[in-house]
Amino acid sequence: MKPLLSLYKPSFAIVLVYMLQNVEYRPGPYLHWFWRTQDFDTVMRRRTLEPTRPARMLLMAIRIGMLLQFAIGVGLIIQWFLQGLPAGWLFGLAIVVAYPIVWAHLVTIPLALGDWLVVRPRQHRAIQSAEKLFANHDGIRIAVIGSYGKTTMKELLQTVLAEGRKVAVTPGNKNVATSHARFAHSLKGDEDVLVIEYGEGQPGDIKRFANNTHPTHAVITGLAPAHLDRYQTLANVAEDLFSIAEHVSPRQLYVNTEADTITDYIADTMQMFDVRGALGWKVSHVRLDVDSTKFTLSKGTRKLALSSGLIGRHNVAPLAFVAAFAIELGLTDKQVIAGLAKTVPFEHRMQPRRLNGATLIDDTYNGNLQGIKVGTELLGELPAKRKWYVSPGLVDQGAKADDIHRQMGSLIAAAKPDIVVLMANSAQPHIYAGLEAAGYKGEVRIEHDPLHFYTNLPHFVASGDLILMQNDWTDNYA
Repeated sequence: MKPLLSLYKPSFAIVLVYMLQNVEYRPGPYLHWFWRTQDFDTVMRRRTLEPTRPARMLLMAIRIGMLLQFAIGVGLIIQWFLQGLPAGWLFGLAIVVAYPIVWAHLVTIPLALGDWLVVRPRQHRAIQSAEKLFANHDGIRIAVIGSYGKTTMKELLQTVLAEGRKVAVTPGNKNVATSHARFAHSLKGDEDVLVIEYGEGQPGDIKRFANNTHPTHAVITGLAPAHLDRYQTLANVAEDLFSIAEHVSPRQLYVNTEADTITDYIADTMQMFDVRGALGWKVSHVRLDVDSTKFTLSKGTRKLALSSGLIGRHNVAPLAFVAAFAIELGLTDKQVIAGLAKTVPFEHRMQPRRLNGATLIDDTYNGNLQGIKVGTELLGELPAKRKWYVSPGLVDQGAKADDIHRQMGSLIAAAKPDIVVLMANSAQPHIYAGLEAAGYKGEVRIEHDPLHFYTNLPHFVASGDLILMQNDWTDNYA
C-alpha cells in the first residue's frame, strides 16, 4: 500500500522532475527508471532537485496538469452521479485515479518534440560552425581518447604545457559534440595547443568527433570494458577508439599500453608509452606514498627528477608521457619539472584527504574494471594499520556485468583489505561471489542505506586507517 500511496503525495511531481533532471531530460532513460520504480518515496535518496529554470517550469506544468485532470475527474464524478449514470461516474473516478501515471508519461511528449524540433537543429548548426573553427585553427589539436584516464591526461597536458605554451582545454568532463562546439566558440584563435577530450558512448562516436574537431595529434589513454550496454563487446570499444588512426599520423598517435587488453590493437607505427618510459625516455626509481608519486626520467645522460601530487603507480605512464611530449614541443627541463610539480589529484579521481587521522582515497568517479585494478593494487601497496575498500560496483557493463563484478571481487580480494563495504544492489551478490571464489578472509559489510554510510563514515574509521572508495551509483541505478 505504501508504494501505491507514494504516487499521490504532493512530492510526486518533484520526484518526476528529479528523475528527468538526473537523466538529462532524456525520455528513454527516464521512462525505463519510472517503470522499474516500485516506491517513489525511495527515489530521492542521495540528492534533491536542483531548482534550475527548466526544472521549475516543468514542475509547474506537471502540477497544473495534474490539478486540472483531478478537477475534471471530480467534476465528471459529481455530474454523472447526480444524473444517475454509474458508468460515467466510474469513468470520472478512473480519470482521478490515473492522473499520476498519465502525467508521468505526458511530460515526455514536449521533451521529445522540443528535442527533435528545437534542440537538435540548434546543436547541428553549432557543431557545423565549430567544425570550421577547428579546421582553421593554427594550434596543435590533441584528441584525448580512452576508456579511462581521459580527464587526468587532459589536465596533465594543460598544467605542464602551460609552462611554455598557451593552452586551452575542454572544461570538466564536457566531452561530446555539443560541448566541443561550445569550446570552439570560446577560443580566441591564438592558442598554441588545444586539448579536446572525447567521451565515447556508442559506436561511431570517435570518428564523428574527429570529423568535427580535426585533431593533429591523439592520445589513447587505455582500453577497458565500458559502455558495454551500447558497444556490446570490448572489441567494438577498441575499434571505435582506434578509428582515430584514420585522422592523425601514426607518429602522432600515442597509446598507453599498460592494459593487457589493448596490445592486440596497436600498430608498430604508433608511439607507445607505459610505466617503463615514453618517447625514448626511460623511467626509474619510482617512489609512491599517499601524497605523491616521484620518479626519474632519463634519456642518455640527461635526467629529470620528477614529482607529482598524483598518486599511484598507474599515473607514472601518463606523467612520463606528458613530460616527454612537452620536451618534444620545446619546453625546457626546468619548465617540465615545474609543471609536473603543480599537478594534483583531480576531484574524485584518486583524491586523498584526511579523515579523523585516517586517509581516504576518493576514486568515486572511476567506473571501469581497469580503474578497479589500479585502485586495488594501490590499496595493496600502501601501508596502513587497517585497510577498507568501499564500492557499490560498476554501471553500464551490459551483458557482461555479472562476470565483470565477479572479476572485481577477485581484484579486491588480492588487495587484502581488512574490511570490504558493498552496497545492497544488483552488483553486490556478484562482487561477493568473486570475493568468496578468491578466498577472501576479511570482513564484508553490506550497506542498505549508502547515504547513511557515507555521511557517517568519520564515525566508523580510526586513526591510521586507509579507505579506498571507488565508483558511485546515481539514483537511477538499482
